Amino acid sequence: MAERFLDRFCRSDFSSYEEFYREYRVTYPENFNFGYDVVDELAARTPDKTALVWCNDQGDERILTFADVKRGSDAYAWVLRGLGIGRGDAVMVMLKRRYEYWLFAVAAAKVGALLIPATHMLTAKDVKYRVQAADIKMILTINNERLCGEIDGAQKDCGEILRVKAVLSGEREGYVSFGRLAEAAEGKPWKRPAGAEAIDSRGIMLAYFTSGTTGMPKIVAHDFFYPLSHITTAAFWHDLRPDDLHLTVADTGWAKAAWGKIYGQWICEAALFVYDYDANFHPSDFLDLVDKYQITSFCAPPTIYRFLIKEDLSRFSLKSLRKCTTAGEPLNPEVYQQWLKATDIRLREGFGQTESTILAAVTPWVEPRPGSMGKPMPGVCCGIYDETGRPCDPGEEGELCVPVPDEKNFPLGIFRGYYRDPEVTGSVVFDGLYHTGDIAWKDEDGYFWFKGRGDDIIKCSGYRIGPFEVESALLEHPAVLETAITGVPDPVRGLNVKATIVLTEGYEPSEALKKELQDHVKRVTAPYKYPRVIEFVDELPKTISGKIRRKEIRTNDAKAAEENQS
Repeated sequence: MAERFLDRFCRSDFSSYEEFYREYRVTYPENFNFGYDVVDELAARTPDKTALVWCNDQGDERILTFADVKRGSDAYAWVLRGLGIGRGDAVMVMLKRRYEYWLFAVAAAKVGALLIPATHMLTAKDVKYRVQAADIKMILTINNERLCGEIDGAQKDCGEILRVKAVLSGEREGYVSFGRLAEAAEGKPWKRPAGAEAIDSRGIMLAYFTSGTTGMPKIVAHDFFYPLSHITTAAFWHDLRPDDLHLTVADTGWAKAAWGKIYGQWICEAALFVYDYDANFHPSDFLDLVDKYQITSFCAPPTIYRFLIKEDLSRFSLKSLRKCTTAGEPLNPEVYQQWLKATDIRLREGFGQTESTILAAVTPWVEPRPGSMGKPMPGVCCGIYDETGRPCDPGEEGELCVPVPDEKNFPLGIFRGYYRDPEVTGSVVFDGLYHTGDIAWKDEDGYFWFKGRGDDIIKCSGYRIGPFEVESALLEHPAVLETAITGVPDPVRGLNVKATIVLTEGYEPSEALKKELQDHVKRVTAPYKYPRVIEFVDELPKTISGKIRRKEIRTNDAKAAEENQS
């Protein structure tokens, strides 16, 4: 068998989870750089191999080989140098799912710049905060009237920091035409800097702004070694092979893109599939694309799968699919069973954060248990701890934490702290642990089960109720398309369980249906967990990556309660 590119970084022929957890190691050069040590090496090794298949909802299509990615990223690197962007300079990109994002991400690594992906939904206030917080020298975006208007509004207050505004294509007053400059640099090879000019792999390569429960967004910082941490994501959770075509549903502005749309997948030599759409999400579009392009590996949050199983899946072949994975929130057993029935594929869950690589997953040697995030991944060695820092026993709830024996040398894949904010970093990294803020428990067989974010847990009449278990119960009822469980204040119980529900087509809101759903929950789970409050809505608030925003529901309920009291 020919040597896989993956073999230069790690062993992959494990026979059991126990062997994988015990013996998995990553080896890499001290000055590792994803642009040179992965993309350029693959371009030299297999220049004609497909790296990226891109299409949009307008019928356009682009297919890039690894040689194409090298040539394109080389040209982009020359443009960055010409614009005065080099090692350590922060560059924010708002490119949605444009294929040029992948060329730019590689180019930024090659010049040693700090890449900050961002959503295209930012306002002028958001942009201003980010520019000032991270000293962003350049912003690259699509040529969009609204988005450029927000950037222009932000520049009025931070123009001394933001030196370069660029659009991907076309011309716009006050903006550099990045595409035109890249065309002029096409074919000009870029050489790896050496000696004093070499990129320091311990520097910050990638950063994401992420919102917490309080305060302004924090900046999650990852170093140049970070791409290697997603070998476990791609090779042992997605279980990718060089002949795979992998689709992760995520916008480039969110960390899930780093998880599933570039680093680990290319180290595994798999091709990426990207669907760039501007309109609303249509489940049938994704199913059509699976059949048309023969996609073999698919990863999406449970929300997406909930929509997919409501389609008439018999209209689609889906025979090309080999592996399907899910993350972002726990998987409801009903969704798992419906997908298995339609595709004969067992959904495999995974868990992690913007601050981390994958922490726990259902790997090839682990039998899926719907709702479980699987077992801990090697390297990060996460565990569940009580408030004193003691490892929890099976069945005991605690906080998911990652051991950090040396606070200056975090495990591979764990963030390097919140950028320029040691105080906030110290609030989550202390006593030899990185504290994720997620509540979980493990069973006797070592499977981890997510209970909820610390602020999602509902304390009602002395009971601790996780939203997932109630949501799972409701989703078994045919009337429920989607639901979010939150707590609403109650003077007697502390909090009441509230269900915000989107109904399946053909059902109408009514008091009788509320009672039916409450009785249903009492039958399928512990009766004290049933939702005393039910609200029917047309849609749930979600992040752009598909996670339900329970915090927004809680905030709106709190505002409504204040208005009623005044």
